[in-house]
Amino acid sequence: MKMKKATREKAFTLIELLVVIAIMAIIAGFTLVVVGGLKRPQNLKIARAELEQIEGALDSYKSQYGVYPPSNPSSPLLNPLYYELTGVTNVGGATGSYQTLDGASTIPLSVYSSASVFDIGGALNCAKPGTDAESSRARNFLLALRQNRIGTVTISGSSINLLITSVRGPDSNYMPLGPGTQDINPFRYTYPGTNNPNSYDLWIDLSIKGKTNRISNWRQREQIL
Repeated sequence: MKMKKATREKAFTLIELLVVIAIMAIIAGFTLVVVGGLKRPQNLKIARAELEQIEGALDSYKSQYGVYPPSNPSSPLLNPLYYELTGVTNVGGATGSYQTLDGASTIPLSVYSSASVFDIGGALNCAKPGTDAESSRARNFLLALRQNRIGTVTISGSSINLLITSVRGPDSNYMPLGPGTQDINPFRYTYPGTNNPNSYDLWIDLSIKGKTNRISNWRQREQIL
């Protein structure tokens, strides 16, 4: 009888187990909140650094060509910054394609200029095959660009590359380009700018816990929209 009594005293009841599980769930919830709070400033810092890298490339571009790259009059999201800042070669003339200087991406000129893509006449930072003149050479103004900063979407049957932030949404349900474009969060660009009428507007919106955090080149700190 004494042995049975000792066994009962050491055993957990179902209620006690449920209480322990509930406490562990509460602790885990607090941990997620703390970790999420710590990641927000980190994401903002990374996105700001990436925006400043693009700003540096735009300044170099302006020094080379006297103007900033053209922007899409229809959409700041779908802009040609990737192609203009990394440089392209015109392959095939007026009916051909633009090929990036590293040969990794090709886009037909007709698609590049179409209203559904960039809605502009063409690329300025473009080399012409078979010419050696200094004025005909394209430049790569983003030599340190990492692969996780390039987002690819399919439009009009062609793969289109965009400059994106490496922190993604970071909310997984944030897809500014619509369904099927998860993790592709492009930098927005307009030239001339509304906030910077003498130059350009460049910004990125981060969705963090359902709130939009805007990082831009016209404010030193992020905006909560």
